[in-house]
Amino acid sequence: MSIEQGIVFSVLGITLAMFVWNRLRFDVVAMLALLAVAVAGLVPTEELFAGFGHPAVITVAAVLVISQGLVNGGVVDNIARLLGKISHRPTLQVFTLTSVVALCSGFINNVGALALLMPVAIWMSREAGRSPSLLLMPLAFGSLLGGTMTLIGTPPNIIIASYREGGSFGLFDFAPVGVAITLAGIAFITLIGWRFTPRREESPANSKLFSVGEYVTELRIPVDSPHAGSTLHSLITGAGDEPDIVVLALIRGEQRQAVPSTYKVMREGDVLLVEADTTSLQTFLDKTGLELAHQAVDDEETENDKEKNSDSAANEVSSEENTEDDKESSVRIAKGELHLVEAVIAPESSLVGQTANRLQLRERYQLNIVAVARLGYRLKRRLGDIRFNAGDILLVQGFEDSLGGSLAELGCLPLAERGLRLGSPRNTAMASGIFLASIVAIVTGLLAAPVALVAGAVAMVLVKLLSAAEAYKAIDWSVIVLLAAMIPVGQAMETTGGAGLIAAQMLVLGENLSVASVLVMILVSTTLLSNVVNNAAAAIVVAPIALSLASDLQIPSDAVLMAVAVGASCAFMTPIGHQSNALVMEPGGYEFGDYWRLGLPLTLVVTVVAVPVIMLVWT
Repeated sequence: MSIEQGIVFSVLGITLAMFVWNRLRFDVVAMLALLAVAVAGLVPTEELFAGFGHPAVITVAAVLVISQGLVNGGVVDNIARLLGKISHRPTLQVFTLTSVVALCSGFINNVGALALLMPVAIWMSREAGRSPSLLLMPLAFGSLLGGTMTLIGTPPNIIIASYREGGSFGLFDFAPVGVAITLAGIAFITLIGWRFTPRREESPANSKLFSVGEYVTELRIPVDSPHAGSTLHSLITGAGDEPDIVVLALIRGEQRQAVPSTYKVMREGDVLLVEADTTSLQTFLDKTGLELAHQAVDDEETENDKEKNSDSAANEVSSEENTEDDKESSVRIAKGELHLVEAVIAPESSLVGQTANRLQLRERYQLNIVAVARLGYRLKRRLGDIRFNAGDILLVQGFEDSLGGSLAELGCLPLAERGLRLGSPRNTAMASGIFLASIVAIVTGLLAAPVALVAGAVAMVLVKLLSAAEAYKAIDWSVIVLLAAMIPVGQAMETTGGAGLIAAQMLVLGENLSVASVLVMILVSTTLLSNVVNNAAAAIVVAPIALSLASDLQIPSDAVLMAVAVGASCAFMTPIGHQSNALVMEPGGYEFGDYWRLGLPLTLVVTVVAVPVIMLVWT
């Protein structure tokens, strides 16, 4: 082993270890790897940042923009709405959802397709009286399977196409293998696999994660209160240690102001609609001198009126004793411009690692975080101090006309259908037409895939399916940086002879094996790697090794590249293998060890189906 090979192996080894460690963002790790090979002189300076202009990177960016254009145009949303009409039978629900998400994932971003259908799956589960855990894991796995069907279905396919000798793969060159494993995977999940998903059963009384009405109370600023004329901020901070209480609205006469500013000046008689548990509420009342709104009303009522309202007043304070009052409280919150929605924090959300206080969500986005749930349980800690994790479920309150845009900007996805939509459908026909025109240009050879897809993305901006700002936001820049940085690192492994050295060692193991066995070895090795590191990074690392091995064993290079592509895309056994897996972990109530129960047999099904098809088509 030469010094250069030792350096490149060390860099790759440390890089993979840091990917698994997951304490630094994967794009930061990739840039560190790129800088390491640059300092070592393994990549010429003029080629160091060539990855940012690599056709595969440009194609991935264009696909993400087009995906957002299709979402804004309502193309996939129209499909999703039709799913609400299917029956409550679990087998039929699993089959329909998995099939539709797989079809969508073949042409748009996997996570985007999953995000659109996940609220539908949760709604269907609740309507059927079942936990979402039954549907969400099959839905996530279906999105991974569907991405294997086309060149643009998933970044690993785009990366693998760039390694092909004599020109890239075509748009549907992945279809024979991708369609075969997708059909086999859907059949397995529908008939058998869904039974391997963990049961997180919920009683009808707990069909919603948050029961907001149990915590909602109206407080009045009494006459001669020292807080009259002061701000809401001073009221809350004046209670000593900042209480665990959320002000949902301020009511002044006939006017109701949702999500009032913390610098709103209060007056005598103002009513605050607050969310707090009974312990925090009592502490807040003792320290501020505010009074329950119904008590002030009682003082002005006749004795007869008091008798009529005494029961409802008591239930307002501790509404756990009366579910009807819970419902009335929830209705009050939703009146007018106020709107509540459950949303999950996506892995790339700007909320991850931050707190609501630090981000000033109320002032900057006019949002209230009403409650936070993690691992299936509502967190009881002070809301403003909770440091958000990817997968946390938030109960968010805000203005109905801006709540969707604010959630999208923060990287959160709504879970339950409450009239909220991410993006507004504008012109389904226009979005579909532009996308189909790009596909036709690629299939007929009129334009290369990067050119056709970039043209489609620009066209969607020109016809205002999305703005230029939305187009930039649609691009997952962490993935772009990862690809652009890792491509030169992968090339360094090839130019230093490192890939050939690993292939020579594998040759010792595989020289007496059949072609099918070698393909199984490559596919399974890539699959195991993609379950612990980013799938695009796995493809970049394994592809040059597989090509060197194919050259030594006289196996068609296209066959081994297809094996790498399938292995990189089928990360079913861990929640960290793909963003889709991570996204359903919290809403489904899954634990880390739940994934392999369905993921392992599904991986075996994919391997058994993929290898014969690869041999039939590509050898």
